[in-house]
Amino acid sequence: MARLRHAGRVLAILALGLALGAAALVALPLDPGVPPADIAALDASVEQGAYLARAANCGTCHTRAEGAPYAGGVAFNTPFGVLYSTNITMDQASGIGAWDFADFHRAMRHGVRPNGSHLYPAFPYTDFAQMTDADIASLYLYLQSLEPVAALVPDNQLAFPYNLRPLLGPWKRLFHRPQGFSADTAQSGEWNRGAYLVEVLGHCGACHTPRNRLGAELDDLAMTGGTQLDQVKLGGLRPWSAVNLTSHATGLAAWSEQDIVDYLKTGASERAVVHGPMREVVMHSTRHLGDSDLQAMATYLKSLPANAQPAGEPAAAGDLAEGEIVYTVHCGSCHLPTGLGDAGLGVPLAGNPVVQAPDPASLINVILYGPHLPERPFAVDRSNMKMFGKRLSDTDIALVASYVRASFGNRAGAVTPEQVRQQR
Repeated sequence: MARLRHAGRVLAILALGLALGAAALVALPLDPGVPPADIAALDASVEQGAYLARAANCGTCHTRAEGAPYAGGVAFNTPFGVLYSTNITMDQASGIGAWDFADFHRAMRHGVRPNGSHLYPAFPYTDFAQMTDADIASLYLYLQSLEPVAALVPDNQLAFPYNLRPLLGPWKRLFHRPQGFSADTAQSGEWNRGAYLVEVLGHCGACHTPRNRLGAELDDLAMTGGTQLDQVKLGGLRPWSAVNLTSHATGLAAWSEQDIVDYLKTGASERAVVHGPMREVVMHSTRHLGDSDLQAMATYLKSLPANAQPAGEPAAAGDLAEGEIVYTVHCGSCHLPTGLGDAGLGVPLAGNPVVQAPDPASLINVILYGPHLPERPFAVDRSNMKMFGKRLSDTDIALVASYVRASFGNRAGAVTPEQVRQQR
């Protein structure tokens, strides 16, 4: 997916280190597993690997702006320091050219380097671990086919004790399950393919699932939304909220399967236009997938049982009344007084998962800076929204955000001026 910001996983390192002590942590070895002995015996190909690299969005995280493809160096900013993505070209010195298939397989499924040291889970091996051996082999063959690039990446800049890789061992023991994908025989082949694409290759839960204090995904709130940091052109590094992908009213309940397919294929549907961190997901990954795979993803997502995080208390009646005035003056002509939107001008706000996200960060960003659409000529013309950050005060933005989160049938909590100010 988009440059996924997994700061919570890094937080797990500190929490476990303080709880267990460094000596105990180092004394907990992990079994790296036994990869298949013969890659030639697997049904793998370079062509399939190229497709899988798109589906997993590898290029986004491993290609920096103006850099060579897959040569790494993308900065992942977290509250605990900066992680840099690795060079995964086949350069012998700076990349993974010295890795054999067994080394690559262990990295994908167990998150370990050839020397046995742990990889930081900003690389989502917790999801990739479920890939089939054949798909891991295909991805390896594809990377082998690329031109090696000699490109050293900067050293990670993590504060102590986050820079101690051995501390990842206990975290893995608690939260990493390196088993392959298991199809649900009670479901259709299409549903299972969608599950594999969403849960494994697309690793959607990495952004769309909240985490516990140790940085692990909360299974009971899977796909109900999360928060990550993203570097954007306007405003620098800012938090963004990933939406609820379940069939709850605050999620995709109002979306049809065709809406999901259209959004993933073209960046626009009757319900939304792509913006923020999801731009990279659509631009570099999902729009390149086959129609049958997009349909499978839509089938799986629409099957997710309705679930949601606590909505929070709505704003006071007086604040909602003031918010309605701001909405009528600045928003109503495009999104309509009903919140249903005017085709070609504004997307529906009623039942909108961005509007109702547990964390209002994305909604605030869109109001402040506009939706931050992909570069033209990508087909996302169904939005004329402008930046309101210089037109409206923090209080006005908080009032109108609170209003749309509590109107048109939406159910979400109030937004404060302090939350707006943090996004400036």
